[in-house]
Amino acid sequence: MTRPYAQALRQLKACGLRPTRQRLALARLLQDLHPRHLTAEELYQEARRAGIPVSLATIYNTLHQFTSAGLLGEIVVGSGQTYFDTSPHSHWHFFDKTTGEIMDVPDHMLRFARLPEPPAGKVIERIDVVVRIRDAAAPDARVRIAEADVDATD
Repeated sequence: MTRPYAQALRQLKACGLRPTRQRLALARLLQDLHPRHLTAEELYQEARRAGIPVSLATIYNTLHQFTSAGLLGEIVVGSGQTYFDTSPHSHWHFFDKTTGEIMDVPDHMLRFARLPEPPAGKVIERIDVVVRIRDAAAPDARVRIAEADVDATD
């Protein structure tokens, strides 16, 4: 079994990132509970609880470096709302609007019959699918907005 430190060191070197103390510590945190989805703020809180001295800006920078290097996936679910996925391979997600939770969609539940042809000189790098869900009992926000618009014009 590979030790987490050695594994993190090897991964960072393999993707061309200098293995700084902070990058190694964050890579180890991300590997500990593999696989999962988390925000930069959640990782920041975990780092603080683990006694890792790091700023939120460093967390953001590191997560984006890890994503660019292919160590993490990035899931954008809304304006300014981004989750990082410790499983960087292409796969699909449910986003629960009620709880803010991200869940993997099992591969067998989604199939593409045909993909569009990319523009000349381009190739499809990956496909991101986020299926937005909410509690069935929760009212739809769009209905509330439409009702408010009707009330405002009366």
